[in-house]
Amino acid sequence: MSEKLERSVLLAPGSNWKMIEKTAASKADAVCIDLEDAVAPEEKPAGRANVIRACQELDFGNKLRMFRMNGLDTHFAYRDLVEIIEVVGDQIDLVVVPKVSRPEDILFVDTLLGQIESYKGYSRKIGIEALIETALGCVNIKEIAASSERLEGLVYGPGDYAASVRMPLESIGEMDENDVLYPGHRWHHVMQSLVSAARAYGKRVIDGPFAGIKNIEGLTQACKISRAMGFDGKWCIHPGQLETVNQTFVPSPKDIAWAQQVLDKYEAALKEGRGAISVNGKMIDVASLRICENIVNKAKSAGLLN
Repeated sequence: MSEKLERSVLLAPGSNWKMIEKTAASKADAVCIDLEDAVAPEEKPAGRANVIRACQELDFGNKLRMFRMNGLDTHFAYRDLVEIIEVVGDQIDLVVVPKVSRPEDILFVDTLLGQIESYKGYSRKIGIEALIETALGCVNIKEIAASSERLEGLVYGPGDYAASVRMPLESIGEMDENDVLYPGHRWHHVMQSLVSAARAYGKRVIDGPFAGIKNIEGLTQACKISRAMGFDGKWCIHPGQLETVNQTFVPSPKDIAWAQQVLDKYEAALKEGRGAISVNGKMIDVASLRICENIVNKAKSAGLLN
């Protein structure tokens, strides 16, 4: 699995230059300039021009740079790829493909990117993230995850998914009365399906946005739930959400200390010829070691450990 740090992805409408500038100066791990839902049809060409301008003029530091193209069921999609990638493809890390429902969706984008890269002589492959936000995408999640080596991550799109499966939803990402009525987590199936498919095929997996900009308590809860389910990070629609998201999608000091203690004791046990160990009264097996290794690797990628 790619170890790129993607705790927070800050979105900005492609038609709003000032917001794009703010993403470059933000503390997000990744920025995504949106050419799809956030841009009116008549503003699509200007949005593409802003993506190009941003890559040419703004300093994004070490942030991942991506844009969300328009849906493959529109005539805007191929123009997004051709116009942007031919000019600044060597500065784009990822293309987010919306409403991915079949592996063929990814293969189409993969093929077109490959042709442009060959034509332009780019030495680095541009990655893809698949936005899963339809019932068909959920059903085909295994095939989508396995579709291409260029595919680096899966992203959960709760708003369009709710519409696709006809589940009521008052505000994207937030809890409402329907969540209280349902005896469990309403979105568990689709979210865990994304996590399982991502891990099976070595991809990152990112949770969708949280619409309640001022609801920090709700955002914190949503982040903790998705991290507990195995997600790597979350989309953000406002810079004010970044601190909460960045702090949640990293191991806690307690988790890091535990993981290091387990790994140190296991290494000492191996030197003594012992394969099984107990730490603080808890038996440690191979699965426990893998969990601890994941924690330490995550902490290192976030700069919490050397």
